[in-house]
Amino acid sequence: MRVRLTLLAVATVGAALLTGVAPAQAAPAVVLDKGHVDAVDVEYEDGALELIVHDESAEPGVEYEPSQVVLKALAGARTTVPADPSYRFLGAAGAPVSILPETQNPDLLWPGLSAEELATGVFRSDSVTLRLTGVSGPGKVSVFTTDSFGAATVLLNSGDGLPDALSLTAGLHEHANWGFTKPGVYKLTFRASAQLVDGTPVSSPPAVLTFCVE
Repeated sequence: MRVRLTLLAVATVGAALLTGVAPAQAAPAVVLDKGHVDAVDVEYEDGALELIVHDESAEPGVEYEPSQVVLKALAGARTTVPADPSYRFLGAAGAPVSILPETQNPDLLWPGLSAEELATGVFRSDSVTLRLTGVSGPGKVSVFTTDSFGAATVLLNSGDGLPDALSLTAGLHEHANWGFTKPGVYKLTFRASAQLVDGTPVSSPPAVLTFCVE
């Protein structure tokens, strides 16, 4: 079961989280900093694609509009760039970086990518394309997986130009590492698109995710 909540978004809440000073007349926002969250959850309702944030750490799960939520990378996400050359997209070996990991850490946010709510047989190849079209913030953002040998495979990377695209299969769900090269507030703009089985194109409105990196 999922519950959809409607709250007013706060444009300046990310900065407030970093400074500890609440903005005057700020509307309430939801800060998610631990637990399983589908940061990008693709849904198809009434003939339209949409992107929502699904907090699976709550029971029952709660759905939010992206503008209602701040996704927070706590200080425990700070680490350094591995020596393996497959991680050079994050910076030089040993450079500081914050990573929300692919494997769940109970002390950190565990953001996933989900197409679980999409039925099979609706889209061509049962696939939708998720695009990262823009990133604003103090550093670079990347989404990547790590194989059993510790090597990285980049899925999305603002450091080598945008947009970047990623295919998601209807009915499935995945996790990856989310890397941020500097602390601060980031705005990530996503959009989903697909073709219905009859060839009709469909796309979601842009969705902006706010990440606050300590």
